[in-house]
Amino acid sequence: MGLTLTEKILKEHLVSGELKAGNEIGIKIDQTLTQDATGTMVYLQFESMDISRIKTELSVSYVDHNTLQTDYRNMDDHRFLQSAAAKFGLHFSRPGNGICHQIHLERFGVPGKTLLGSDSHTPTGGGLGMISIGAGGLDVAAAMAGAPFYLKSPEVIGVHLTGSLQPMCSAKDIILTVLQLETVKGGVGRVYEYYGEGVKSLSVPERATITNMGAELGATTSVFPSDDETKAFLRLQKREELWKELSADNDAEYCKVIEINLDEVVPMVALPHMPDNVKKVSEIAGLPVNQVAIGSCTNSSINDLGIAADILDGKTIAENLSLGISPGSRQVINSGIEAGIIKKLVSSGARILESACGACIGMGFSPTSGGVTVRTFNRNFKGRSGTADAEVYLVSPETAAATALTGVITDPRDFASISRKDYTSFIEIDDNMIIKPLGETDAAEVQIVRGPNIKPCPKADAMYEKLEAPVLLKTGDNITTDHIMPAGAKILPLRSNIPEISKHVFEALAPEFHDKAKKAGNGVIVGGENYGQGSSREHAALAPMYLGVKAVITKSFARIHKANLINFGIIPFTFADTADYDLISEGDVIVIDNLREGVQKTRTLKAVNKSNGKEFNIEHDMADRQLEIILEGGLLNYTKSRS
Repeated sequence: MGLTLTEKILKEHLVSGELKAGNEIGIKIDQTLTQDATGTMVYLQFESMDISRIKTELSVSYVDHNTLQTDYRNMDDHRFLQSAAAKFGLHFSRPGNGICHQIHLERFGVPGKTLLGSDSHTPTGGGLGMISIGAGGLDVAAAMAGAPFYLKSPEVIGVHLTGSLQPMCSAKDIILTVLQLETVKGGVGRVYEYYGEGVKSLSVPERATITNMGAELGATTSVFPSDDETKAFLRLQKREELWKELSADNDAEYCKVIEINLDEVVPMVALPHMPDNVKKVSEIAGLPVNQVAIGSCTNSSINDLGIAADILDGKTIAENLSLGISPGSRQVINSGIEAGIIKKLVSSGARILESACGACIGMGFSPTSGGVTVRTFNRNFKGRSGTADAEVYLVSPETAAATALTGVITDPRDFASISRKDYTSFIEIDDNMIIKPLGETDAAEVQIVRGPNIKPCPKADAMYEKLEAPVLLKTGDNITTDHIMPAGAKILPLRSNIPEISKHVFEALAPEFHDKAKKAGNGVIVGGENYGQGSSREHAALAPMYLGVKAVITKSFARIHKANLINFGIIPFTFADTADYDLISEGDVIVIDNLREGVQKTRTLKAVNKSNGKEFNIEHDMADRQLEIILEGGLLNYTKSRS
């Protein structure tokens, strides 16, 4: 039996374990990336490991999230990140250079390599034929220190593409179609591997749109083959020498195959407040809109902005809305200027926003209260836009531009006379905003710069013998990391200050959570299905740990958040019988005797609800290595004890 592309790359990088679905494996990481909302903590953690220089082939520190500088704190983080990059041997992408995923695709990604990033949309690199995985920052710090990255060997889902996209249909419509089929938790423990004749019709940026939003499936990652289109993309980036052909064997077997005929794909839209709440655009056409946003790491390539500009060319946006454009990188801005794209957009009434994550994470360009905003972004969780009661719809650049003209959600096939053009001939390479690593001698002389808002990373205590703790919060299904640890202009500057950011844990769901946790001294969280989906932000585990959360008991977890909980010494339990979720109320006291011994000896433990006398069983599926991490109080303690 032949191998899938996923299996080939994982096999080449395998350090420990067996490539059998569900087994824990360790893989060598070639490249890492961080962004500034997660990166400051990553480099504080790396520094605490007492390792003088990164051990990866290449690591890049990007600044693309906290670029709204309303006071000193974000700028202080940027100075810290630049000095840490110089000290430890990383490339540093300066503020204004663009969004990490777009730049990494353009300037650093290599087919067949592994990439680990402290951002959940790191799978964007799969569009280039990489195994690119989002993870918590501490896992990235460990990888930079030379440690393998551990994960459960994934099942591989084949997505067989045939045909080619019709006019005004795009890659965004493909991934929205997959989300409609698979849901936001359908990809947990899986990789989506795209293959078939239809792949050849998709450019690398189009493939990257699909792999980027594969994160919304809960997938480990998504990947495309490296073929002639990949070679052409690398040639444009003057990196053709790094290309190699990669694909699955003809007789590769997938655990499941999804058939998608691109001829039949139509414009799609994700309705509030989940990326899998998908319908055809034609089903909701006519809905009035207050705001349109085009760009972000999902849809901000030169050709994405080009089709939007061509739809808007010579016209003016509707009076009832505003239009914002977030180019993915300086390369996109510069080539867009040369191609006349930026002029068309500005002339139509669009506002050119900074080349940064900005509006996507609620960091500027927030919609009106109770408003409808149509965005080409990747997430539409409630409150993520920066406006708590806004309705966020996710669409393609074609649909977004058509909507901006009419003022209501519009099927872009109404503009079918306009076709996508290839503007890539206008691309020019300019890396002057990327600072290359210093040599080891010069790096040794660098002093890391710290502002007053940058505090050390707190550590958890070793596991205790018995747990007796109140239920601080009981949640429903699909709780996101945005629910646990919000983003936005007010909170993001606190990412390097855990005592301060912890005051905002569960702020939208339970404003009293911080005070309740501090008063209790310890606690448990109870959750439903798919707890912790969304962003890779480790602060959603780190801040609760700081507040004394000892365990989270749920019906099921999202992959990255579960790993982050383990990394910070919080035990992730699931109900042996999900019906037992109903036996627990907020405020009840949960008791688990012989906890330390129990988790080592068995996968199933008995818990008692002391408040009502009910007993129930809870389970964990931690591998032996993860158990050792939990017992020592987290990955930082574990790594330090072995260095």
